Amino acid sequence: MEKVTTSNAPAAIGPYSQAMKVGNLVFCSGQIPVDPATGNVPETIAEQAEQSCKNIKGLVEAAGSSMDKVVKTTCFLSDISDFAAFNEVYAKYFTSNPARSCVAVKDIPKGVKCEIEAIAEL
Repeated sequence: MEKVTTSNAPAAIGPYSQAMKVGNLVFCSGQIPVDPATGNVPETIAEQAEQSCKNIKGLVEAAGSSMDKVVKTTCFLSDISDFAAFNEVYAKYFTSNPARSCVAVKDIPKGVKCEIEAIAEL
């Protein structure tokens, strides 16, 4: 196993790694829409989905992979009525249409609207 760290995604704030490489896969921790440069969180679901996708992109690239090699995502929404707006942004980043689960949850850290985790091939 090898830890992946990058300044292109928020630093881990607990007992976990940003991502881990194992064999020919990289497992990315859930990415909430925190801008890693400023620590700011955008307001709308579209803006938050965009930042979460950028954070995943930063992690998979730091691991030596790319967005077109993502094989599975798990997406969490704080409000399922945001599903369509979230999908619109998600589709721009995950063009290879990886397998996906998307669920509504009660709360996400920092009160954000979405979180995305991903597994990619190296």
